[in-house]
Amino acid sequence: MKIAKIRLLQDPNKSFIVHNEKSPFAPWHHHPEYELVLILKGRGQRLVGDHIDRFEEKDLIFIGPYLPHQWICDNENSENKDSPNNEAFVIQFVHNALGDKFFEIPENVSLKKFLCGSIRGYEFYGKSKDKIISILLKMIKMNDVKRLYTLFSIFEIFASSNEYHLLSSPASVESFLSKENEPMQKSLQYIMQNFQKKIQIKDLLKVADMPYSTFYSSFKHAYTLPFKDYLLNIRIGYACKLLIDETQDISQIAFDCGFENLSNFNRQFKRIKNLTPSQYQKKIFCERNLQEKQKR
Repeated sequence: MKIAKIRLLQDPNKSFIVHNEKSPFAPWHHHPEYELVLILKGRGQRLVGDHIDRFEEKDLIFIGPYLPHQWICDNENSENKDSPNNEAFVIQFVHNALGDKFFEIPENVSLKKFLCGSIRGYEFYGKSKDKIISILLKMIKMNDVKRLYTLFSIFEIFASSNEYHLLSSPASVESFLSKENEPMQKSLQYIMQNFQKKIQIKDLLKVADMPYSTFYSSFKHAYTLPFKDYLLNIRIGYACKLLIDETQDISQIAFDCGFENLSNFNRQFKRIKNLTPSQYQKKIFCERNLQEKQKR
């Protein structure tokens, strides 16, 4: 259950890594490099720290050092694992890849601030996303020299953009960075990878190797919520993503988020969001239609 430390092989004659990754993608892992990930093919679940979302083609994520993450493709559990073919374009670099002082020079103040915040992970959107994707698609066929100077154009967007969402919560990041908090890291990993199933307290006590009273207080201290409330928020958060996606009916969404029946899902969803799932979905669609009308 320990977080895997998976590192891509870097050519000693190159300052950063450019990698074309194909399925199966790496399991739950972390590494000391910054990582920019563009999904070229496939769709499924994206786990970044304690954040769960759906991903599909053109998903663009930037991850800071040692933030655990995993992309789980929908077809990994199907009988035909070769179709569709999942693929991602990945760039990795360490903080001193361009020298110990590159990110410390006055011109890079904004870029350094961006990199510091990436410890929680970023999801890009809008024009910034479009620009970065356009650059990356051209970068695939470039030689090493052109790739290096093209990386600077991506840095320029990093330094000037505000078109990104933060992903993982501050509490989870602090937990993952603390070497003394491994039992809680294992517990969160178990929750993130099994939230769609029935999770019992005995499962988490076994993972953390702790008695109930110690586990309860340790988990609440690490993540600011009791584990049952934390699990519920993870499930409801993922349900919101599926409701917005509009590809499944509400009863199927309830099952996919780990709820055993629709009535309990409706009750818990309303307790967290102050709206029923159908009301939430209608509200999101109305807001989306209003935004589209305002753009015309």
